[in-house]
Amino acid sequence: MMDISLIFKIAGVGIIVILINKVLEASGKGDYAVLTNLTGILIVLMMVINLVNKLFNTVRTMFQL
Repeated sequence: MMDISLIFKIAGVGIIVILINKVLEASGKGDYAVLTNLTGILIVLMMVINLVNKLFNTVRTMFQL
């Protein structure tokens, strides 16, 4: 079962990335804003990849592959 805390973690990362992005854009540091966005995407992908790995392991054990 998916834990609801993961959704809150992803939302928290998104809010923090948006705030940092707005501050960097306002100060004229667009390059750093893009890097911040990419870092946020990578953090969320790492969270999701762990869940997908658990899913594949569960399917593998269910069907004894």
